[in-house]
Amino acid sequence: MNPRRGPLDGVFVVDLTRILAGPYATMLLADLGARVIKVELPLQGDDTREVGPFIEHETGGRTSAYFTSVNRNKESIALDLKAQADRAIFEQLVARADVLVENFRPGVMGKLGYGWAALHAKHPRLVMASISGFGQTGPYRELHAYDMVVQAMSGVMSLTGPEGGPPVRVGVSIGDLAAGMFGAIGIQAALLERVHSQLGKHVDVAMFDGQVALLENALARLQVEGRAPQPIGTRHPSITPFSVFRTRAGSIVIAAGNDAMFARLCDAIERPSLASDARFASNALRTQHHEALQIKLEAALQAHDAQEWVARLRRAGIACGPLNDVAALRDDPQVQARQMLVPLALPQGGTLSVAGCPIKFAGESPPTLQPAPRLDEHRAALLAEIGLGA
Repeated sequence: MNPRRGPLDGVFVVDLTRILAGPYATMLLADLGARVIKVELPLQGDDTREVGPFIEHETGGRTSAYFTSVNRNKESIALDLKAQADRAIFEQLVARADVLVENFRPGVMGKLGYGWAALHAKHPRLVMASISGFGQTGPYRELHAYDMVVQAMSGVMSLTGPEGGPPVRVGVSIGDLAAGMFGAIGIQAALLERVHSQLGKHVDVAMFDGQVALLENALARLQVEGRAPQPIGTRHPSITPFSVFRTRAGSIVIAAGNDAMFARLCDAIERPSLASDARFASNALRTQHHEALQIKLEAALQAHDAQEWVARLRRAGIACGPLNDVAALRDDPQVQARQMLVPLALPQGGTLSVAGCPIKFAGESPPTLQPAPRLDEHRAALLAEIGLGA
């Protein structure tokens, strides 16, 4: 692969992860400059290589857009960790590694002979990260988990959906993605501590824990109000107006987070009397009377379409925005200016537009993305590098 530059340049990562949470964590590390060696099962590789949607190639064959989107900037080697020859290769890679990342169920690495205690004794500077459904400890540690499971068990799904309606899964795999982000944070913290201690750490991240950590004010509301929060649609539980509103054509989001902004909003929609209405005199009162306020605001917003209102409200200093779908997002000028959608080359030709790295560094251009690897693509080069030949 072409040499990359970034804050983690020089960090060598051996990546045993598959599907989403682990690969997302190692993709973030790769985006920040780490060299990531993806170790996959022979013949089949990462499960998501066979998960759609697929890009069909004119020359025949197909590529998983799912796999491609979270495995850029990595090298691939296929190894069977139960086969002695492949174990020798793996151990040579680990001996060179700063970080080993895995997302097997707890106990699997130990059965393979690569548990934390054994690895730490042999490679004391190695940072090991384990990303699992429920973590390395606790009564659920050996249970299988997917994004849907941890969204449900954590209470996240109980908060999502229309008021009075059934629970709804968050529209992205927030259980996996949050675990991946927490994993990348933990790995970098362990690397930073190693500078002083000269010792690696075992980073233990659970998808379930990540969802609990994201509950933010729902936990506080449970304790203050004495009852479990329920779905309330798009509005905020304690800030009003802070929701989606219908206009003459299309919908917009308005987030007037304080009294001064609410007064400006009332002037901008030519309903100044709303600011002096006793029901809406404070944020607490507006939240108490949110239904009545929604009716008043949407009546005023029927005067123009969504695009016109967004322009007017932004001129007035109101936090607002259009309700985009993903197709509309693709054409958003801010997305383009921040290079948050970038073309990624495909191994068999063509490109796929993927999300760019959201971590920017002032004065630096985003690095060029390398395509997601073909299964076992870098085997020969890696074997030569570690002195094992073919």
